[in-house]
Amino acid sequence: MKKVTVYSRTGCHLCEIAIDQINSVKTDKNFILEVKLIDNNSDLEKEYGEQVPVILIDEKIHDYWRVDLKRFTKAISS
Repeated sequence: MKKVTVYSRTGCHLCEIAIDQINSVKTDKNFILEVKLIDNNSDLEKEYGEQVPVILIDEKIHDYWRVDLKRFTKAISS
């Protein structure tokens, strides 16, 4: 089973949109979704601060800022 991780910030509207899009295909695809807030974590803020949401599939970066749902669905299906 694939694991999708979204690095996010509190109050980030792009993050909320990305998470909603990912959740919209979750019932059709078999994957685990984990959302990690980078707030107050200096290491994560340094690594991802200007790029959230950052979407990883199986610990590999897939997208920044926005989700290309067609591309995401293809990647999660393979």
